[in-house]
Amino acid sequence: MKRAIPVLVLSVAGLIPVWRYDVSTGTSSTEVAAPVSTTSPSTSGTGVVVKGTTVGTEKGDVQVEVTFEGDAISAVRMLKQPNHPQTTAAVPTLISETLQAQSADIDTVSGATLTSEGYKESLQAAIDARAAAAEAAPSPTAAASAASQVVAGPTVGTAKGDVQVEVTFEGDAISAVRMLKQPNHPQTTAAVPTLISETLEAQSADIDTVSGATLTSEGYKESLQAAIDAKGA
Repeated sequence: MKRAIPVLVLSVAGLIPVWRYDVSTGTSSTEVAAPVSTTSPSTSGTGVVVKGTTVGTEKGDVQVEVTFEGDAISAVRMLKQPNHPQTTAAVPTLISETLQAQSADIDTVSGATLTSEGYKESLQAAIDARAAAAEAAPSPTAAASAASQVVAGPTVGTAKGDVQVEVTFEGDAISAVRMLKQPNHPQTTAAVPTLISETLEAQSADIDTVSGATLTSEGYKESLQAAIDAKGA
């Protein structure tokens, strides 16, 4: 009977940890992180990021952010999406199909119809906004053409032959001079680079006559001055 007491004490001691353990009855909630496209946006500074509209669905709001490299879609990121397992599973497929199709003309993901439709609507809005902005902004080529102006001077007859220049202006500055007509003479050929160089430096027709090519120099300056006058008119 005396041996039974230690056994009983050990049994009770063994149960103490069980009694002290509190069983949790709460339900944990995990926030679904917005999936990111596996194609990272460019860090070169050339990418354009456009947010689509927020589209409300019965499952929750959907909104995308699209990165464009030129006219191409390089990345799509979810800004808002329903906190639902089927949405989480569908988003990578929607993004992958978008990058492949380069448009919002993609299939609806089975089991995530509402999210798919919201995604496509927000995506199309971003694409439309990008197209509108690109149409409104002049292209670099058009801007350069608008800033540049090419003016041909008149043909000036000399005893050695005709002389005519073509002048390119960038704003009010002379950026280039090209000979359209010149006498077929070695001294003219040698003089022309000097005449053009002095013109670009002086930014006018007030330049020196090149020794040995006086007639060509005078014809050059006359045609050049006429082109400058025509630009200012």
